[in-house]
Amino acid sequence: MAMSLRQQIQHMFICLGGLVLSACGQATLPPGLVYCSEGNPESFNPQLVTSGTTIDATSHQIYSRLVNYDPELGDIVPGLATEWHISDDGLNYTFVLRNDVLFHQTSRFKPQRAFNADDVLFSFNRIIDSQHPYHFVSRTGYPFFQSIGFDKLIGSIEKIDSHHVVFHLNRKDASFLSNLATDFAVILSAEYGDMLLKNGEPEQIDFQPIGTGPFQLNQYVKNEYIRYNRHPYYWGAAADIEHLVFDITPKSTARITKLITGDCSVSALPKAGELAVIDQHKHIKVDIKPGLNVAFWALNTQKPPLNDIKVRRALAHAIDKQNILDVVYNGIAVEAKGILPPASWAYSDNINANNYDPAKAKALLNEAGIDKLSIDIWAMPVARVYNPNALKTAELIQADLAKIGVKINIVSYDWSVFTQKLIRDDYDSVLIGWNADNSDPDNFFTPLLSCAALASHNNRSKWCQKDFDHLLTSAQNTTEREARKAIYQAAEAILSDQVPLIPIAHAQKVILKKDTITSMQVRPYGGIAFAKIVEKTPESK
Repeated sequence: MAMSLRQQIQHMFICLGGLVLSACGQATLPPGLVYCSEGNPESFNPQLVTSGTTIDATSHQIYSRLVNYDPELGDIVPGLATEWHISDDGLNYTFVLRNDVLFHQTSRFKPQRAFNADDVLFSFNRIIDSQHPYHFVSRTGYPFFQSIGFDKLIGSIEKIDSHHVVFHLNRKDASFLSNLATDFAVILSAEYGDMLLKNGEPEQIDFQPIGTGPFQLNQYVKNEYIRYNRHPYYWGAAADIEHLVFDITPKSTARITKLITGDCSVSALPKAGELAVIDQHKHIKVDIKPGLNVAFWALNTQKPPLNDIKVRRALAHAIDKQNILDVVYNGIAVEAKGILPPASWAYSDNINANNYDPAKAKALLNEAGIDKLSIDIWAMPVARVYNPNALKTAELIQADLAKIGVKINIVSYDWSVFTQKLIRDDYDSVLIGWNADNSDPDNFFTPLLSCAALASHNNRSKWCQKDFDHLLTSAQNTTEREARKAIYQAAEAILSDQVPLIPIAHAQKVILKKDTITSMQVRPYGGIAFAKIVEKTPESK
């Protein structure tokens, strides 16, 4: 009989893991966990991507950040920096670095020193300094950091001594610490980078990762699995599991099947309509948390006739969002009036949401002189927290637009091809979205719609408006929350008027898990984390 993936993994860990055993078949798997994930990571460095699949596989498993965000406390908390001090003018941030933090040790790299200031300078100068030897090693650039204008914000990064670093900012930015707490702001090993550069293989820093996180990469087989081992010298509380496996399973039904049969203990991104199946299996639990995310239809405002505001407004009025919520989300999302979700402290309910009105949509097309219109919609082939089924969403939009005489052509590719083609900007529109990386409202605006985000290809609408950019800068320069809230609501009003994108839904974050999982950190934003997960055997429940 063929072994399941979990049995194969058990066999591998027992027979190849170097354990002293009297007989392979008589051993017991050391504590481990299998997670059914939805796709392949693009790389193993989250600095280079905005993809949730890559973030899940890397950020909280392999790496650490200078600071973290505690969703329960609502505060920035220590990470690799134990404390920080901000100058009175808000332009200088001094970080005190943690002692005795050790990087991963592998067969190809054995670190000769602990984490220090050189690693901080290496990790961030790579991003902001075009003369850095690693700056152009990345084929994709640094989309999140480019979209927020990080290189223009940072004047310089200064090493005071081995455990003190100062970030000198060119202007005040109230979101600076929050951005350092994102999943993208990971710390790499400068020593490892030097070794790879000398060996003539610098690109391996992004594919054979070395970090200070709770797990280290063991093996990756595309379309099959990613295997991690517990980092034995992790600076924080040791992970509760020795081994972690991402079982790459693109189809949602297959993930649920593996969860029910026990091949996985945790599963990602179920389709909303499949939750009824889970109700029939009492050993499977559904964990639902409010999510900080938005699904939207981005219109390429640089392509006629989508450069006409009347056409964009017509498309917005033609979409029956409630029908999409009913069919695609099945009760686990709310309608998006703007890009900020209700859970955001800057959210406003008083937004002109371009409500469903086919007659008004048709009239606007007539005003624009549009008689016949055909538009391509690119739809993600994979599930996301903010949209569990983009292809179905596209089909519903296709039906809505047909009612006003607009033909919609649905286009989709394999995920890796999809992301690469998006970078080329040659599309009419795309169904996509955003899962926030921190609780600061700026995270929904600057990375997605700023002029700087055009260069990073993260601005899917190809829309740049100086007045809008000025609002974002004003909000960053303001520390008082109510004043910032008013600015972001003004920004929402501009988006509602100009319609570079059409917000669709804010979804709840859903994770499926076996009832043996007694502890798991499900965050409202960002990637999944497994260091604090606990899985008990039925006997010990």
